[in-house]
Amino acid sequence: MIISPGSVLSATPALGQERTGYWRGWPVRYRVLLPTEPAARQRPPVLMLHGFGASLDQWRDNFVALAQHQPLYALDLLGFGGSAKAATRFNIDLWVAQVHDFWTRWLGQRPMIVVGHSLGALVALSMTVAHPKAVERLVLLTLPAAREELLPGWADTLSRPLERWFSTPLLIRPLFYWVRRPGIIRAALRGIYQVPQRVDADLVEQFVAPTRDRGAARTLCYLVRSRTEPQFTPATKDLVHQLTQPTLLLWGEADRVIPLTWGQELVKLSDRLSLVVIPKAGHCLYDEYPNPINQQILSWLQLPDSPPPP
Repeated sequence: MIISPGSVLSATPALGQERTGYWRGWPVRYRVLLPTEPAARQRPPVLMLHGFGASLDQWRDNFVALAQHQPLYALDLLGFGGSAKAATRFNIDLWVAQVHDFWTRWLGQRPMIVVGHSLGALVALSMTVAHPKAVERLVLLTLPAAREELLPGWADTLSRPLERWFSTPLLIRPLFYWVRRPGIIRAALRGIYQVPQRVDADLVEQFVAPTRDRGAARTLCYLVRSRTEPQFTPATKDLVHQLTQPTLLLWGEADRVIPLTWGQELVKLSDRLSLVVIPKAGHCLYDEYPNPINQQILSWLQLPDSPPPP
């Protein structure tokens, strides 16, 4: 059912311990960093979930700052980073199950704070709605829409069969081997990042390295096909309506992937949602401006909670 006792892959004082365990038979990677003060170790643990195509490595300048105040964990979602490139149908429910089992086994079912970016934010939100007792607070770094919230009904109906056809291995595999080249990855990241100097060799390698794993091309086929299925994700607005936990929504003012206007629309749906816009930041705001983001999260976590509206 759940991750087996994790073996330590590496341990560096700066970034904590990187471990691997097994979930439903698949190896998954996670990282742990505990604060030095005993009192800080008793505070609610923080679990960080990355976005689509990324990994726990992208929290490179957030991990240490946040771990000084409470236990910090980061998890590679199945199919990404150092976790297994599984041959299975992917959807939000699958990743929610992975996160819930991780919480049950490794966090001792202690109410946690979940920090998620993009796809990870959607998983975090879904996890919170499905298992509200597991989450004390929520931090979302942008929040994507379900495809039915982006496309009119007729456009969605027409596009799904076409996308399924393009997700065949005969088409995806050649594209995969072309796209995974460092130069292509670097160019794509520069189109997303608003701070060009942050697109360095380490960041490019973070995205390239998982593509060398066995089964990576096959997993991409599954991911592309899975995203065309109606059950891939629930509607984001429906999830926001069901929020009962205090939630901080951080958004880059210059996000080219998920426009700020969508976040401004979402914040109107729940009194539990607080939107903070980060000037000049893009989609990967936590990596572009790590210090302001770290401070926003730490300051917000110190605020007293208010009861949900009746």
